[in-house]
Amino acid sequence: MSKVIVFDHPLIQHKLSVMREKDTSVKEFRELVSEVATLMCYEATRDLPLEETEIETPVAKAKVKRIAGKKLAIVPILRAGLGMVDGMLTMIPSAKVGHIGLYRDPDTLMPVKYYCKMPKDVAERDIIIVDPMLATGGSASAAITFMKEYGCRHIKLMCIIGAPEGAKKIQEAHPDVDIYIAAMDERLNSHGYIVPGLGDAGDRIFGTK
Repeated sequence: MSKVIVFDHPLIQHKLSVMREKDTSVKEFRELVSEVATLMCYEATRDLPLEETEIETPVAKAKVKRIAGKKLAIVPILRAGLGMVDGMLTMIPSAKVGHIGLYRDPDTLMPVKYYCKMPKDVAERDIIIVDPMLATGGSASAAITFMKEYGCRHIKLMCIIGAPEGAKKIQEAHPDVDIYIAAMDERLNSHGYIVPGLGDAGDRIFGTK
C-alpha cells in the first residue's frame, strides 16, 4: 500500500491558510502555490540517493555528497498543475517537464485526456506528477496510468490539498505510488469539490472566475 505523507511544516501550513481565504488575490494565490510547491519539493525529494565524490575547495580537497545521477521529470496535470512547476524547478532546475491535459467531465466526474507530451527519455526518469488538488482522484489516477504506459517505474504524486476519497482511490489503483500533500481535508461535496478546500485552483491561479 502506498504512503500518504502530509507535510506539517509551519511555513507550508501558514501559506496554505492564506491560499484558502476567498479574498486572496490572483497574484498572491499564484505566488503562494509556487512557494508551497518549492517547499513541498524539498521534502518530497528527501529520499534521493547520494554518492560521495572528491572536490577541491579554495582551502583543501574535500569529500562531499552529490545526488547520484538521478534524472527527474515534473509532470503537471493541466492546467492547474502548471502553477506548481516553476516553484519546483527552483529546487531542481535540471528536471525536464512533461504535460498531461485532462479535464473532469461535469456529469460523470471521470477524466478525459486532451493533451499529452513527454520528454523522449521519460521512462528513464523518476516522475513527480503535480496537481494542486486531489479530489476524486480520477485525474491523478489516469495520469499515473499514462506514465506507467510510457514505461515509468518510479512515480510520486504531489498535491497541495487532498480529500480522503481521492487518496483512497490512488492507493487502491496504484499501491506503488506515494502521495505527498500539504493538507488532508474532510471530504468531497456533491459536486466533487474538496471541503473546506480552496475552490477551483485553476480558476484562482489564472484568474478565470
